[in-house]
Amino acid sequence: MIKSFRNALPLLFVAAFMAGCQTTDPYTGEQKTQNTAKYGGLGALAGAVIGGIADGSEGALKGAAIGGAAGAGYGYYTDRQETKLRQELQGTGVQVSRQGDNLKLIMPSNITFDSSQADIKSSFYPVLGSVAKVLNEFDKNLVEVRGYTDSTGGPTINNPLSYSRAESVGKYLKAQKVRADRIKVFGMGSSNPIGDNATKAGRAMNRRVEIDLVPDFNQK
Repeated sequence: MIKSFRNALPLLFVAAFMAGCQTTDPYTGEQKTQNTAKYGGLGALAGAVIGGIADGSEGALKGAAIGGAAGAGYGYYTDRQETKLRQELQGTGVQVSRQGDNLKLIMPSNITFDSSQADIKSSFYPVLGSVAKVLNEFDKNLVEVRGYTDSTGGPTINNPLSYSRAESVGKYLKAQKVRADRIKVFGMGSSNPIGDNATKAGRAMNRRVEIDLVPDFNQK
């Protein structure tokens, strides 16, 4: 058994290396090292050792695969959720971005709401339905919905409008069976602009709803 495990060691290191290498985003071509890479290699090696002791070289390879996924932890979970969201939302106008274990969906108001209105456009319901579908499949994170406006109109108008738009999105997600205890809504007014409010194009970028998917550290 020890001999066969030794024979499998080169394959184990390959498995650990593959779990820890960089990946390419299929949509942007960006090279990035994800959290899966951070923990997956160590998990693969640990799983391989346990599996090798238990069942020789075949057990080592199986242990590497299982240990790699387990070692990746929440990063592996986020990888899968990100991939699914990109698949579901490709071509919809919704942007998917990621920073560490946090995912962000950016929804421009021109595709979600009519001007100065907080009622979701009927044409956007299927898109939010796709978001809800993924949120129900991956239910281990919190859903923070934030509404934003441009700088015109002043806070008296912008703050309640931004909250109402976020609330409309939150209510629709709840209607699609996303658990209410996961969802929080915020009206951000004209804060945190992502475009130049001095230009028409920049103001259009700032009028948006964002959904942040963040780890729920209370999950058991």
